[in-house]
Amino acid sequence: MTDTLLILSFSRLEQDARLRRQITLFSDRYRVITAGWGPAVGGVERHISLPVPAVSGLRRRARFYAEAVLLRLRAYELLYRTDPVVRAARRALRGVRPDRILANDIESLPIALDLAPGRSVHGDLHEYYPGLHDDNPRWVRLRKPYLEWLVRRYAPRAASLTTVGAEVAEAYRSFGLHVGVVTNSPAFVPMEPSPVATPIRIIHPGASLRSRRLEQMMQAVAESSADVSLTMYLAGNDPAYVRELRTLAASLGNRVRVEDAVPHDDLLPLINAHDVGIHVLPPTVTNNALALPNKFFDYVQARVGVIVGPTPAMASLVREHGFGAVAAGFEKDDIRAVVDTLTPNTVAAWKQAASGAARALSAETQLPVWAEAVDALVGAGADQA
Repeated sequence: MTDTLLILSFSRLEQDARLRRQITLFSDRYRVITAGWGPAVGGVERHISLPVPAVSGLRRRARFYAEAVLLRLRAYELLYRTDPVVRAARRALRGVRPDRILANDIESLPIALDLAPGRSVHGDLHEYYPGLHDDNPRWVRLRKPYLEWLVRRYAPRAASLTTVGAEVAEAYRSFGLHVGVVTNSPAFVPMEPSPVATPIRIIHPGASLRSRRLEQMMQAVAESSADVSLTMYLAGNDPAYVRELRTLAASLGNRVRVEDAVPHDDLLPLINAHDVGIHVLPPTVTNNALALPNKFFDYVQARVGVIVGPTPAMASLVREHGFGAVAAGFEKDDIRAVVDTLTPNTVAAWKQAASGAARALSAETQLPVWAEAVDALVGAGADQA
C-alpha cells in the first residue's frame, strides 16, 4: 500500500502557492494528508484543519507577558510547547501517524519530529528565520535567539532540508546545515508576450510592507523621462500604509496607480497584460538581502521584462538570461536611472528573453528536488514491515 505523506504547515493552503505545488507533486505518489489553517485543497486523501485559537483580549495580554518572561529566561522549549497555536495543532494531530512528513517552516518541524522519527521527516525552510526582522533591535535581542535555538535544536534532526534560494541555503551553513534549493517558480505556462504598449506598462503586485519602501519605485516612475506608467496591486498587510501610498499616487499625477491585490489564480494573466515587472527590494532586513521571491518568477512566466535592485539572487538571473535590468542601488534615483532607459524596442527584447527563459525557470525544473528528498525518507512503519 502507498505510504501516507503528511504535508504540515501553519498557513492557509489555498493561499500558499508553494504548499499547493507540494500537494500537486505528491498527490499521485502518496496518500496525502494535509494539515494547515483553513479549508482543504483538492487532490488530497484527508485534510486536518488546524484551529487558530480564539484568544480573548485578556488571554492575549497574558500570553504576551508570559512570552516576554520566557524569552528573557531563554526558556525556549517551554515557550514553544505552550504556544496556543502549537498546542492546538498538537491536539488536532493526536492519533495521526503518517509514514512520511513534509514540514513547512521551522515552527512546524518540532511537531513533525514528535509524530515521526527524523529519518521520516523532510523540512522545507521557506526563509532564513534569524533574519526575519533583524532591523528591529528588540526583536534581535529577544526573538532572534529563540529562532536560532529552533533551527539548531530541530533542523539537524530532519533527514533532509530545502529552502527557496541558494543564498538562503548558504546562510544556513553557519548552523552546520546542508540545505537543498527549490525556488518559488510557478509551473510552466504556454503564454506569449503581449505587444509593448504606449506608455510602457510597469507592474508591481505584492505585500504592503513598509520595509519594502514601495514609495521609492512610485516616485522613480513619476519622475522618469521615459514614457511609462506604474500600477501596484497591493495586499492589505498594512492598511494604513496602503492609504498613504494611495495618497502619494494621487499626488504624483496619472502615471502611478495603487489597486487592490488580485487572486493568485488571476495574477499571471494580469502581469502578462503589462510590459515590465519591477521589484527593487531594499535590504532593510537580512531576508530581503537574500530574497528570490515568487513574484520574480511570476514575471518571467508571464513573459514581461524585469527590473530589480542589486539583490544578488535576482540580479544574477536577470543578467544570466538578459530579460531585464539591474539598478545600481535601491534609492529612487537608482531606480529612475533604469526606468529612464526604457524604450519599446528594449522592452520587447526583454519580453522575448523572458519567454525563452520561462521553461528553464519553471517549477518543473525544481520539483524533482522535493521528489527525490521525500522519496528517500524511510517510512515510519518500515521497522514493522
